[in-house]
Amino acid sequence: MFFARQASQPRPKWLRPLHYAIGGTMVFLVVLLLSIGLVGTIGYYGNLGHSAHLPAGLTVVALTLLSAWSATQISPKRPWARSLHLGTNAVLFLGFAIVSLTGWTIVQKYLP
Repeated sequence: MFFARQASQPRPKWLRPLHYAIGGTMVFLVVLLLSIGLVGTIGYYGNLGHSAHLPAGLTVVALTLLSAWSATQISPKRPWARSLHLGTNAVLFLGFAIVSLTGWTIVQKYLP
């Protein structure tokens, strides 16, 4: 995409709706997983904060919501929004990796 933009090639019409659909699905799944994790942890332990997964997960939720919000702000009048969106997504990639690793330790607690 970067090279296509540099060559001034027009963007396909289907790309923007697809990008929004994928992003919206990601926001929905992240919030759903947050809900399942909170209810499951409270149901199993009676409280929260048993591992590094909680702060990592809350950080990922915040970054996901920031990324979604910044995507809606992208326009020629707001050039800062694109760099905020891309930068947030780069950090979010690392956040998903950390949440995956810390989540694996949580899953191991539930398995016999």
